[in-house]
Parts: sequence; structure tokens; C-alpha cells
Amino acid sequence: MATSNLVQKIWSFCDTLRDDGLGYNDYLEQLTYLLFLKMADENQSKYNLSETCQWKNLAANRGGVLQDQYERILKSLAESGGMLEKIFAGAQNKIHDSAKLKKLIALINDENWTSTEADVKGEIYESLLQKNAENSGAGQYFTPRPVIKAMVECIQPKPKETIADPSCGTGGFFLGALEYLERKPDLTDAERWFIKFETFHGWEIEKATARLCLMNLYLHGIGDLEETPEVHVVDSLKEKPEKVDIVLANPPFGKSSSDIPTTDKKQDGKDGYFLREDFWVTTGNKQLAFLQHIVTMLTEKGRAAVVLPDNVLFEGGAGETIRRELLESVTITVSSH
Repeated sequence: MATSNLVQKIWSFCDTLRDDGLGYNDYLEQLTYLLFLKMADENQSKYNLSETCQWKNLAANRGGVLQDQYERILKSLAESGGMLEKIFAGAQNKIHDSAKLKKLIALINDENWTSTEADVKGEIYESLLQKNAENSGAGQYFTPRPVIKAMVECIQPKPKETIADPSCGTGGFFLGALEYLERKPDLTDAERWFIKFETFHGWEIEKATARLCLMNLYLHGIGDLEETPEVHVVDSLKEKPEKVDIVLANPPFGKSSSDIPTTDKKQDGKDGYFLREDFWVTTGNKQLAFLQHIVTMLTEKGRAAVVLPDNVLFEGGAGETIRRELLESVTITVSSH
């Protein structure tokens, strides 16, 4: 079946489940679980799941037995370590009508996913993510792919460079960089291994979105069951910066509704503030906070492409301080060569 037809076939069933109160995000999450189980069944020598978690047994059941087994599978995989644990952590069955769960399993069962090329599987999943963004109001997690492509081509990533996104969403920037790298001729085995296991480093504050990111990367050939790309489920602004060669990001915009990074030790821990001594200025403006954070993430010769609102270019106060510091930092870097 053509990719577009398959995507439409799977996605159209969401409307049926919405009658039972299942939202678009929940539907995509359940699809993620079931797709993974189906692919594991198609490649058992690699996945080696327990008998409890076998797809053939799940697909053969119905009614309450089906519901019970599906819930046991989710619990078992959430405790299995590696990629599986990261994808299934906190997983719950949200399809409480067993007949509809059976129908969704049948839809997935009709296709052979493992025999499908990685780029096609990835394209299918990316299309489902895009539909979710368009319908659920989750557009903040889905930067338009032409924008990503343009930014990646400006940055021109090289094999064996590390690439990070401090607000990675479903991994769009990683996939844009991956596509660019895979177009390079004569990649060595060492470079391909580095791309698969070491290149990408992400942070995502929403556990469910991080799960989608991991699955998206996995379907595009990044990571395996034992070694996964680093996608930390945490507020990246509160993390000690990890030095990388490249940052590609579309960070959150607007005023902070939660904790605010501060350069003042005396303010640390008071009224929701947390200390960032490596910042230039205290600000509750998210885009200005992330801009400072991204600068701290870069190696000495690192580079970044970031989506930011235009007020960053002319805003006074904290914005002016940051622009001045950036210009001075660039001058120092340039003059050192």
C-alpha cells in the first residue's frame, strides 16, 4: 500500500476512538506501542521478547482477555531496560473498548513493517506525527520540515560531529540532520556507527513527547534495543550544559510560567528561581533564556541555528545585554584565529 494511503488508513481510525474520549495524542501513543510490538514480532531474533509480549498471542485474543494481556505487555516492557523501557515507561492502555482495540491491532497486523525500508517506515511515522500536530494543537512539537531543511543546510553538519536540541519535541531537527549526513558519499563504518549511536542528544520536558521522539529516531535507524540516543526527560534549562558541536532548535517562546533561571546566587531557590551562573542576565523570557543556554552548550568552535521571534533582535533590557555579549563573544572568537 502507498505510504499516503497507509497513513490515512491508520489515522482515520482515530475518529472512531475519539467517540470514546481518546484524543489525538493518546491515539498516537497507543499506535507507537502497537507498531513496536508488531515489528518485534516480525524480527524476533533481534528483539527476543518474552512469550507474554508476543504479538501473535495479542492478535489472537479478544474481549477482556485482550485488554488484560495488552496491559501486562505494557507493564512488562516498561521494566525491561534499554530502548524498550524508554519507549514504554509509564505506558498505559487508553483504549478501553476491546472491540476497537482489536480493530486497531488488525489494521497494524495487515502490514509487514520490518520488510519496509527504514526511510519508508520513518516517513509513515513522521506523517502520523504531522497529522497529530495539525489536529491536536501540538504544533509546537512539529517545526515545518522546509524550515528544518534550510537550517540544516546552513549549518552543514559533518560526520562525527555531535548535534543537540534542548527542546527536541518529536525529533524533527535530528531527522533533518540525519538526512543531510546520509547524503554524504563514502561514509565509513565508523562514521555510520557514530551517527547511529553518538551524534544526537536531546532534552524534552514532556515524557509522552520524548517517547514519540525516541520511536521516530528508532524508525529512522538511530539507536537499537540496547543503546539509545540520549533524550533526557527534563527541563534542559536546569541541566548542566553538555558541550556539543552543533545545536539546532526551535525553543519555547513567551514568558516563563514556571521556574526562572537567575545569575544571582542569593536568589537561587527563592520564588521559583534557579541558579545559572553561566548566563549573562536573569530573565523570565523563555526565548532569551534558551538563547543563553544554547550558547553555553557549544564547544569553542561550535555553531547553532535557532528559531526565535523577531523581538530578540531589538528588545531592550535583557535582550540588549544578550546581544551585546553575543557580539563580543563572536569578536573574541574571530580575533583568536
